[in-house]
Amino acid sequence: MLAALSIPAAVVGIGCALLLRAVDQMAALLEQGLWSALPDALGVDPTSGWWIFATLTGIGIAVGLVLWLAPGHGGEDSATVSLMAPPSPLRVLPSLAVVTVLGLAGGVSLGPESPIIAINTALFVAAIKKLQPSIPTGLVVIVVAAGTIGALFGTPVAAALVFTGVVGSLKIEGELWDRLFLPLVAAATGSVTMSLLAHPSFTLPLPTYTTVAAWDLLSASIIACVAATIGILAAAALPRLHRAFRLLRNPLIYAGIGGALLGVLGAIGGPVTLFKGLQQMDELLDERNSLTVGTLILIVAVKVVALVISAAAGFRGGRVFPAVFIGMAIGVVANAIVPSVPLAVAIAGGVLGMVLAVSRDGWISLFVAVAVTGSVSALPLLCIAVLPTWLLVSRAPVMVVHAHQQEKL
Repeated sequence: MLAALSIPAAVVGIGCALLLRAVDQMAALLEQGLWSALPDALGVDPTSGWWIFATLTGIGIAVGLVLWLAPGHGGEDSATVSLMAPPSPLRVLPSLAVVTVLGLAGGVSLGPESPIIAINTALFVAAIKKLQPSIPTGLVVIVVAAGTIGALFGTPVAAALVFTGVVGSLKIEGELWDRLFLPLVAAATGSVTMSLLAHPSFTLPLPTYTTVAAWDLLSASIIACVAATIGILAAAALPRLHRAFRLLRNPLIYAGIGGALLGVLGAIGGPVTLFKGLQQMDELLDERNSLTVGTLILIVAVKVVALVISAAAGFRGGRVFPAVFIGMAIGVVANAIVPSVPLAVAIAGGVLGMVLAVSRDGWISLFVAVAVTGSVSALPLLCIAVLPTWLLVSRAPVMVVHAHQQEKL
């Protein structure tokens, strides 16, 4: 059975990467127009506060119009679903793709992971139901999510770690690796395809960390717990702000106001606090020595608030990518306050704590923290740091808005 399904799984992985690449490319073209071509034509500075405010306000209005008037209304609200949600109807996909591209291009503090998994899942579930109706829908959903995660992170390891805890739901007899086999096929082909197309990389150019010190164990744990606490506060604020926005009824109003608020935050924090945060991590690393501790703390605060507003105001997107930026920025702050803490240790701890609070997944948090620092030597520290951090987040609010939370503040 596994051998027979390997080819469809590989095709799914390739398709997931191609669709992700298509969305990324459309967003990149629009971003070029909004933040380079148009301001150049008008002779204005795209990094100025008023341009950031105007652009994000306009993006909020555009997203609000789609959510209000377009067929499908932009699909499921990303704030109310996890990464692996039930398949959406095909009719919602055009509007979901439009609002996703608008948000990615306009500087909204969300990543592509949630909507692109939703788009890929809907398309492949519909296609496989027609071509191979005997394949269980649940299996297709998991394989598609694995292929998309592999493409997003450029490696199948991320998908393998994420799905270790969920493949038990697959009705396939045998060992754990029998159950992981098809998701890994999709993740591997998705990651290889994306690597050939775009060469994605999370690794930052950090000073090499090779020797583990006892002090670093404590430092990584403290930084991870601080970052997780910030993530928990953001998770607690999300349903309240989500409900407050929905009191405005019309998505044109609440998305427009959300865009304006993001514009104000962007004007305060600067361009480094915009977008999903992957490119901005490199920018912050380059600028960190010229920034004061107060400015670095302001950047963290602005990005956290921007993440919560982006998720609450109806914009479509995932929360993991901006969480990685926030965790990295928290690590930079920690290193600036206590320079004796190695930068790689500080950033690894910050990313671990923030991603753990947002994703509630220890494996993916460990993977991303190691991927960002590029230091396998930091892994033993992180395996220790994740333990007290998990105790902190395990009973804390999850950064998802549930139905009962939408009913009351």
